[in-house]
Amino acid sequence: MTDNILKIEGLCKDRGKTRVLHDVSLTVSPGERVALLGHNGAGKSTLIKIVLGLTPANGGQIAVAGHKPGTGAARSATAFLPEAVSFHPALTGREQLNLFARLSGEKADIPGLLDRVGLADALDRRIGTYSKGMRQRLGLAQVLLGKPRVALLDEPTSGLDPISRQDLYAIIDELAASGCAVLIASHALTEVEARTDRIAIMRKGHLVANNTLEGLSAQAGLKTRLRIRATQNADDIASQIGGTRINGASVEILCSADQKMAELRRITALGEAVADLEITPPRLDDLYRHYAKEVKQ
Repeated sequence: MTDNILKIEGLCKDRGKTRVLHDVSLTVSPGERVALLGHNGAGKSTLIKIVLGLTPANGGQIAVAGHKPGTGAARSATAFLPEAVSFHPALTGREQLNLFARLSGEKADIPGLLDRVGLADALDRRIGTYSKGMRQRLGLAQVLLGKPRVALLDEPTSGLDPISRQDLYAIIDELAASGCAVLIASHALTEVEARTDRIAIMRKGHLVANNTLEGLSAQAGLKTRLRIRATQNADDIASQIGGTRINGASVEILCSADQKMAELRRITALGEAVADLEITPPRLDDLYRHYAKEVKQ
């Protein structure tokens, strides 16, 4: 098995005289879930289109399961869910999936797939009567046809209600567990924070960050927030361990990840003077703001 099912090296893309992707390198391994983040215009969709073979690159190399983008072998290995799916409105969900299965040469349990994405009650309804969220779920059923080695998901939760979003990420987990390499382009930071293995952040065509959440926190040097609620007087705690008083009842300390345990030992030594302790590590939205404002030249 290839170490990296999706391998992008030094990818560049020009539109006229403007470079929209600058030397982007990114890999996704079997079973790995990677979130691709960035503002509108950061280059996420352009990168996905090049991986799909829909638009050519101006430099660099891409291998999809060892094959060149756009080849039959690469397309057979890849499943794609766009942000705005489009199906023939006169077809039913069952008919649309049967058509895709015949085109791809796959044998699939169509009713079972539609049931898996929550469309069992609508499999014989015309797609023209589907809501946006239902069409998105039908697109996810298309992704599940066959056994893709790479899944490219562009804003996959667009139009989905909270329960459907949870169901979608459960399916993404199943894809990854089967060995599929999953790349998720998204703006939904809270969702991907807990459901992906690695975070890649783009800004103006540059890949400015690529690591685990913990790795990004360490690289950025962002602080962990410790808020100690005093049993009686916050001044006593502040005088012993420092920090900033909050509302007269709590003391707040900021520390780096490698200092956290030492600070916790100091707080524990205060004994009954501490009524409660709240620990808030850097969140993905903090990291996103940090990295999205910087461009590595």
